[in-house]
Amino acid sequence: MSARLNPLDLYDVRSLLSDEERMVQDTVGRFVDERVLPIIGDCFDQGRFPKELIPEIASLGLLGATLPEKYGCAGMNGVSYGLICQELERGDSGLRSFASVQSSLCMYPIYAYGTEEQKQHYLPKMAAGEVIGCFGLTEPHGGSDPANMKTHAKKDGGDWVINGAKMWITNGNVAHIAIVWAQTEDGIQGFIVPTDTKGFTAQEVHKKMSLRASVTSALFFDNVRVPEANRLPNVKGLKGPLGCLTQARYGITWGPIGAAQACLKEVLDYSQERILFGRPLASNQAVQLKLAEMARRITMAQLLSLQLGRLKDAGNMQPTQVSLAKWNNCRMAIDIARECRDILGGAGITTEHVAIRHALNLESVITYEGTETVHQLVVGRELTGINAF
Repeated sequence: MSARLNPLDLYDVRSLLSDEERMVQDTVGRFVDERVLPIIGDCFDQGRFPKELIPEIASLGLLGATLPEKYGCAGMNGVSYGLICQELERGDSGLRSFASVQSSLCMYPIYAYGTEEQKQHYLPKMAAGEVIGCFGLTEPHGGSDPANMKTHAKKDGGDWVINGAKMWITNGNVAHIAIVWAQTEDGIQGFIVPTDTKGFTAQEVHKKMSLRASVTSALFFDNVRVPEANRLPNVKGLKGPLGCLTQARYGITWGPIGAAQACLKEVLDYSQERILFGRPLASNQAVQLKLAEMARRITMAQLLSLQLGRLKDAGNMQPTQVSLAKWNNCRMAIDIARECRDILGGAGITTEHVAIRHALNLESVITYEGTETVHQLVVGRELTGINAF
């Protein structure tokens, strides 16, 4: 008889990875098992981001992982970055959000749109976790319509003066710099704004029932003055921030796979130990059908993200392909987390188990960086050539 398959990797997707990619996954997986899982339920309960883990996350090379080594980064490929996101989110979406924002939304725009001076000054410190960034695009009224931006920057001599507000900003209250997108006379432009600049305020969002182990903030700009040297000169218009979001969304396609695997693993163990009506819960057909469905959907998501990563590394990844995977994989994970919560019964509502925490977190993940509906319409536009937004 052949060996049993790995229930969390039925198609042996791991065999499609390079040795280096497997090493990255194992290293981050070990960090999550040893350092994250023992504390993250309590962090979620307390509404606390585990800042004490930042130095370790940085020392493993997980911040700006795909950027070149000359800037103090690890120079990994896109698939390795995806695996980092998958393993971190197996711990908690809040942790993956932190790394995702730092890497894809803050370090990437400095690398892609910044001057050589800006890259040399910021990227090594950001890779080391000494400078934390946040990304200011979404506005209180804006949501899915970033073009309707009210924050503006006006030229004043050699400076820019920024006024406006941003909302739902991950890392806002732990950040040293904000990458802020603002309307100018020359279209939307990006600025590096140190958070200790006069007129800058970050206000933490409380009463959250999702991403509780993550810092979410509102940012306010009241005549915030930054020099021309802080402008990102190599991009204008919405393609700047949207280019960053494509990078981040790519990582988000991998993250929910980790969340779903965590939920399935827990429920597999629980359903074999829980005795109801004289037999293990796992011996019920209804339960096995649910478990099989979860494994099927996780497998599809794994293959989707891996192929997306290979396209990315070949320089052929298109935003529509990212939208399809973000839509599919977030929907997969939130459905699985809710189903696992149900199988756990009453026990499923406590953070002693992972399912409710992942289910609540995924309510944010399925919403941010493009709601499910937006990504469906992106795919629809690709198929028909008609914009239905």
